[in-house]
Amino acid sequence: MKRLLLAMTLIVVAGGGTAATAQQGSGSTITGLWSTGSQGGRVELYRCGTAICGKVDDAAPLRANPDQRDVKNPDKALRDRRLKGLVVLRGFEGGPAQWSGGPLYDPETGEGAAKGYLNLRADGKLEVTGCKAAIFCRTKVWTRVR
Repeated sequence: MKRLLLAMTLIVVAGGGTAATAQQGSGSTITGLWSTGSQGGRVELYRCGTAICGKVDDAAPLRANPDQRDVKNPDKALRDRRLKGLVVLRGFEGGPAQWSGGPLYDPETGEGAAKGYLNLRADGKLEVTGCKAAIFCRTKVWTRVR
């Protein structure tokens, strides 16, 4: 599940959807299923209280082995977690086009980011940025599936 999340560093496929069609209430403009562009990876963004969170929905390696575990996690105690449904971003607040929060986690690499940003572009794509420190950031563009 390469670069699923941290490209943003991170995670979260093909599809349309514009900012206008995505907007349906406060903070819900980015909820739904997103392609991470890596190994068929998909992340579902959803409301978690007043914030936005995201969990692993699918990826080619998961279709080959649905019981795949978080084996690249640097914390040995967490390596037995199933990847399907794993929360990879949490606590994002803001909207309707920009959110900030964290942490973010990329199970493909085992890397995490303490702080992240989500930016819904005018073309309906989502920029996911993760930062390990204020100067070490990576961005990945996700595409709405639904």
